[in-house]
Amino acid sequence: MYHMNIGKDCRIAHSAHLDKSVNPRGIHIGDRVWILRDAMVLAHDNCRSLKVATYIGNDSIIGVRSILMPGVRIGSEAVIGSGSVVTKDIPDNCIAVGNPAHIIKTGIKVYNGKIIESCETVQTVP
Repeated sequence: MYHMNIGKDCRIAHSAHLDKSVNPRGIHIGDRVWILRDAMVLAHDNCRSLKVATYIGNDSIIGVRSILMPGVRIGSEAVIGSGSVVTKDIPDNCIAVGNPAHIIKTGIKVYNGKIIESCETVQTVP
C-alpha cells in the first residue's frame, strides 16, 4: 500500500511506526527482520529538509522503543537494543545500544529473532 520494500517473513509489531508521512518509498527492510513494539523507522526529517532512504538488513532485530534516524543502514544480523537511537550506520553481525547507539558486541549470529551465537565484546569508554 505504501510501496515500502519489506522482505519475506518479517515480524513488525502493530505499534511500530514505519515513516509513511512523506517518503514511504524510503524504507527498505530485508527478510526475517523483527521490529518490536513502539520502534520507529524514519525516512524524513522536516527540520533538516531530508528525505532519504533507511535500510535494515536481513535477520536483524530492532528493539522496543528504539529509533532509526533517516538515512541510516542497519547491517544484516544486527541487533538494536531497546530504547536506542541510531544516528549512524551499524555494520553486520553486531549489537548496538544507547543514545546515540554504539556497538557493544561483534561477531554475533541471529536466527528467527534470537541471538544464537556471540563472539567478541567491544571495549567502550564510559
